[in-house]
This record gives sequence, structure tokens and C-alpha cells, in this order.
Amino acid sequence: MEINENLRKQIFEIIKNQIKDNDPPETKATYDRLRSEGYDDFEARQLIGQCLAVELYNVMKFKKPYDNERYVKNLLALPKEPFD
Repeated sequence: MEINENLRKQIFEIIKNQIKDNDPPETKATYDRLRSEGYDDFEARQLIGQCLAVELYNVMKFKKPYDNERYVKNLLALPKEPFD
């Protein structure tokens, strides 16, 4: 699968803002947990980005509202990939 670097940069920027603003707090907690489990900065953000991508996809493709409950559930399940 071809990686869209511009999209990755945008997703990483959203993650950076979520961590900085502690909103939702589960993003920072998940980042800290993944780092403590041995994932480097890029890997931790990549995993969190998968959860964010699920939400962005549903908003854009299906015109559904952002589902923070699902996002948090997927964050808490990492490093299991989010397919819900």
C-alpha cells in the first residue's frame, strides 16, 4: 500500500495537538503507555494514527459524526489494530 506522506503529516499534527491539549486525555495516556512498552516515538504515533484514520474515514466516506467513544476504545486496545 502506498503511503501518503502529506496525510501522515496531517494525522501526526492532530495527534501532536491532542497530546499537547490533553484532549482527549486517552491519546497522551496511550502514547505514554506505548512508549513505556518499547515503541519509539514514530511507532507510537503511527499506532495512534491508525485509530484516528478509522474515525476520519467514517466521517469522510460515510458522513458519520466523529465517534470519540470508539476512538478511545481503539486507543485502549493498541497495539491491536483498530478495525472497529
